[in-house]
Amino acid sequence: MGLLRIMMPPKLQLLAVVAFAVAMLFLENQIQKLEESRSKLERAIARHEVREIEQRHTMDGPRQDAALDEEEDIVIIYNRVPKTASTSFTNIAYDLCAKNKYHVLHINTTKNNPVMSLQDQVRFVKNITSWKEMKPGFYHGHVSYLDFAKFGVKKKPIYINVIRDPIERLVSYYYFLRFGDDYRPGLRRRKQGDKKTFDECVAEGGSDCAPEKLWLQIPFFCGHSSECWNVGSRWAMDQAKYNLVNEYFLVGVTEELEDFIMLLEAALPRFFRGATDLYRTVGKKSHLRKTTEKKLPTKQTIAKLQQSDIWKMENEFYEFALEQFQFIRAHAVREKDGDLYILAQNFFYEKIYPKSN
Repeated sequence: MGLLRIMMPPKLQLLAVVAFAVAMLFLENQIQKLEESRSKLERAIARHEVREIEQRHTMDGPRQDAALDEEEDIVIIYNRVPKTASTSFTNIAYDLCAKNKYHVLHINTTKNNPVMSLQDQVRFVKNITSWKEMKPGFYHGHVSYLDFAKFGVKKKPIYINVIRDPIERLVSYYYFLRFGDDYRPGLRRRKQGDKKTFDECVAEGGSDCAPEKLWLQIPFFCGHSSECWNVGSRWAMDQAKYNLVNEYFLVGVTEELEDFIMLLEAALPRFFRGATDLYRTVGKKSHLRKTTEKKLPTKQTIAKLQQSDIWKMENEFYEFALEQFQFIRAHAVREKDGDLYILAQNFFYEKIYPKSN
């Protein structure tokens, strides 16, 4: 190529460069059109699948309110935080849905925007609460917490989630945007072609690894208020803690995912019966999604990020969530020979009056 460049006249070299640039622009434009077409196709397929399910339920006969008993009238929302093993956990739900007889639905927001418009919030709440054909239902998607009580809903859905060490989550997301993962290796990623390591990014003060990028788990738990997305807001962190304790059924951590699954199976067997064995025998190998080309950051890089007030807040929230999870686990399981076992029922009723004749 170097010899060819020397032999070519300057004008031809310029034409070659221009032709190459035009060709690249054309290819990028075609790729964008293909991605848009794929997105439209996915939405069309999703609408078709929904119609099929509704038609199937119609053929089976209309479901009366009385027929939808307590065990069936359940909706779980997993508003998954990116890069917290969310795909790995969601695949467990997909594997069990046919056997345990519930529906799984992905909440696909435009450009993965975690904040819904007010009108979409109303539509979403109405769908979740009145869509009887999809109950029992397991909804998952990258959406921040939404308070159903604000919309006058009598029976709120069950919220669950998983969070991760904030720096580990950011490192994973950084490389995911550049190299993807082993789940869909052929998919073109937003930062594809950028070979810069996370360490180099931090050393150069890059925007993709800035401390502000750590601010994600707090707003996801805080919700749809504007202050939730104000980076470094103490109010947002306090609200996130409040919601975690009062509005979430269970919040696990990526580092202890198996224990999270075990507790869910014990508490919500309608959905998660068989989940622990499935994860132990199959899930650890087939479900775990690994980011490609990920390089662990150096101690210097970690120390630099830990100087940030944003990291201190996100880490405080993570430690708070971990403490809550470990407290729940300690009262639900016992350890024997290095393995955990769910405790049997530890209460009963007595002294029941008045006595029946």
